[in-house]
Amino acid sequence: MKNIFKLILGSFLLTGLWSCEKEENRITYLGGTAPVLSTTASAPIVLRKEDRDNIGLVLNWTNPNYRFTTGVSSQDVTYLLQVDTVGGNFSSPNKQELAIAKDLGVRMTVKDINTVLSKMELRAGVAYNMQMRVISRLINATVPLTSNTITVRITPYLDFAVEPPGTEAGGYNDAGLWALGDAFASGWSNPMLAPFNTSQRFRRADVLLYVLDDVTFNASGFYKLIQTQGVWGTQYRPAPTSVANVDPMAGEFEKRDADPGFRSPGAGRYRIEMNFQTGKYKLTRL
Repeated sequence: MKNIFKLILGSFLLTGLWSCEKEENRITYLGGTAPVLSTTASAPIVLRKEDRDNIGLVLNWTNPNYRFTTGVSSQDVTYLLQVDTVGGNFSSPNKQELAIAKDLGVRMTVKDINTVLSKMELRAGVAYNMQMRVISRLINATVPLTSNTITVRITPYLDFAVEPPGTEAGGYNDAGLWALGDAFASGWSNPMLAPFNTSQRFRRADVLLYVLDDVTFNASGFYKLIQTQGVWGTQYRPAPTSVANVDPMAGEFEKRDADPGFRSPGAGRYRIEMNFQTGKYKLTRL
């Protein structure tokens, strides 16, 4: 009986010692300091295509100094730069996020900045008040700390994922855009016959956005987009090279005289949007 008691007591003491040691060695997060974001920009920035390789914006931020019971964190700290328009408050659908490794700053070229604004579908030649902030994070994006927000006024230049109809010399104002093919009643006739040369012509909503507000599709078939009546050499087609990969309702496109064509989404009336800034198309059933 005494031996059994000694064994139980010894086991209890060992467990207690192990628990104390475990408590003493536990690493606890003590906190950190939100990074302070600053910029060299002291005046509105007007981006120009000819300066695209020059540094256009320099951003710096302070070290968040994550602290643990073992001292200042030696873990890798990563940063997320968020960009949005004033009023978007970093929650708009077009906000942009750039992941930055361990540096306490970033130097962005004019093209880098313009690409960010282009992805946000902001219009060239228009000045926008842009919000920027940095979020520091430890491994697996844990313990985020958000910096202050700074505002920079920036005017982007014309840039695009796919060259729009027309020519650069003509300011991309010297061409139209038509949809034709056996996905429509018009067939593949090029030049197009009346009334299809009017009813299947896109409206130029913007230099980088063309819209066909209401067009009737056949149940099946394919179509392409042309810039000039009677000319196949400057056409647009879906970016995938396989017919099976063509999504009739949305996807990416390119300027190329080759198959495949866009596929009919099915019989009915649709709206087609071609966004040359993003290189994406979208159909909406009416």
